[in-house]
Amino acid sequence: MPTLRLALSQVNPTVGDLAGNADLVRRWTRRAADAGAQLVLFPEMMLTGYPVEDLVFRRSFVAASQAALHRLAADLAADGLGDLPVVVGYLDADGPPQISSAAEPGRGARNAAALLHRGAVVATYFKHHLPNYGVFDEDRYFVPGDTLTVVRVGGVDVALTVCEDLWQAGGPFAVARQAGVGLVVNINGSPYELNKDDIRLPLVRRRAAEAGATIAYVNMIGGQDELVFEGDSMIVAPDGTLLARAPQFVEHLLVHDVELPAAAAPLAVHGELADGMRLVRTPVEAALPPAGGPAAVGGIMEPVADEAEVWHALVLGLRDYVDKNRFPSVVLGLSGGIDSAVVAALAVDALGPDRVVGVSLPSQHSSEHSLADAEDLAKRTGLDYRVQPIQPMVDTYLANMSLSGVAVENLQARVRGVILMALSNQEGHLVLTTGNKSELAVGYSTLYGDSVGGFNPVKDVWKTLIWRLAKWRNADAARRGETPPIPESSIGKPPSAELSPGQLDSDTLPDYQVLDPILIGYVDGDLGRDGLVAAGHDPAVIDRVLRMVDTAEYKRRQSAPGTKISMKAFGRDRRLPITNRWREHG
Repeated sequence: MPTLRLALSQVNPTVGDLAGNADLVRRWTRRAADAGAQLVLFPEMMLTGYPVEDLVFRRSFVAASQAALHRLAADLAADGLGDLPVVVGYLDADGPPQISSAAEPGRGARNAAALLHRGAVVATYFKHHLPNYGVFDEDRYFVPGDTLTVVRVGGVDVALTVCEDLWQAGGPFAVARQAGVGLVVNINGSPYELNKDDIRLPLVRRRAAEAGATIAYVNMIGGQDELVFEGDSMIVAPDGTLLARAPQFVEHLLVHDVELPAAAAPLAVHGELADGMRLVRTPVEAALPPAGGPAAVGGIMEPVADEAEVWHALVLGLRDYVDKNRFPSVVLGLSGGIDSAVVAALAVDALGPDRVVGVSLPSQHSSEHSLADAEDLAKRTGLDYRVQPIQPMVDTYLANMSLSGVAVENLQARVRGVILMALSNQEGHLVLTTGNKSELAVGYSTLYGDSVGGFNPVKDVWKTLIWRLAKWRNADAARRGETPPIPESSIGKPPSAELSPGQLDSDTLPDYQVLDPILIGYVDGDLGRDGLVAAGHDPAVIDRVLRMVDTAEYKRRQSAPGTKISMKAFGRDRRLPITNRWREHG
């Protein structure tokens, strides 16, 4: 049986940076060549970044992607890498991009993969299964392909597929079995969700069995707006054996020697192919570069614990949002509470203390322990710490306006927001807001106050998970002999907005241990009132919580973007009308 040395390039492209992404391909192909690779794989839409959303409808962008692909093939050959076959994702089209393909059925923009060799594009494949759920709108953007491309590389028949092709039975993987291929390449832009890594390996195993072939699954890493990609690239044998697996949340070149069945004379395919697909075979001419040296073993990285996984996802999502959008630094309000403490620790881990400004914004209701906890966190993390009392500004407003109750509470929050935005304007920082998913769900925030900001690292993190993350981060620091970043008193004290004397979150909300399971069922699980009652929750509490959630949609629509870590994040995943009289609650 021939052996192919595969190189899975788990890298971090940037949407729209065609030149930068092409340079990534060239640099990592050089690394793969130095490791003796004979076939190099890059992620889905590597050249354009992913997802490109409505850039698909700009003909200039599609043309630039097509031109960049051919230029990349020539550049790889000029780099002395032409003999090494490279699979790369890109944006293609076989007709003008259009929102609806009804006018020209079967023609339009394509989510594509290409095999580059000897300075040319020798084969292309168009994604067959287009996801249209959750964060995906690919039916809006692309026309599905109807042809499985099989290339013969190093005496092995290799099928090209893209991301969602793996998540659906039938189609390309069923055709791959009919074609008798030895290897199926699957290039991905598969966004992170907590525990998705537990689903991915069994899924790859099912498709390997369906295709009767080894699967090389390569996924990108990095943050793109609300999405974050964790990598977790892998190679799985036809019998389900995990041969190699890359680490999560880091760029990595997974190089592994795989024994594969030699390609025979093309199989005669009888009857209709799966999903009405066609089959095209393309040989890659000339011998591959010799692997050389000892056998390459990629190793198997085990997934990390849930809290570590989420922390790494949030750090990566924040870092890439800041860096890819070219913000020099971030600023946030430090209240001494758990949410701002976790966001500050995430920011320091993502950017370093020199790029994080934390501002204590005390009012007459701020407790001494809150001020002390904010200062303690600043000392532990080394961030730039400032104190800006808000009471003189609040008093000026109150001297000119007659306000009371909640209006005064919201005024304090909005003064804090004004100060943070002023610092952003003056010094160029990105303002981070710190509201967790539980607060966003029930509308426990002040518009243009504590919700102000350009990015929210914990937007998709339930309050109960916030506490777990804080404890994990401190324990992780202690294990490494470092100073835990989050004061224990911030973790242990009852949460409070401190906008009125003695105020606690529990004055307005159910205990978070009661609240979060209801919210998770309603928001993430789409359970109605009856389903929540059947799950054992108090009907009166359910009605109270659902009423808060339903009436807060207008606030969520105006909230800052934030890293998605769950199956249903606010924004891209959960899209409800603001004006809506349907109610689940009593």
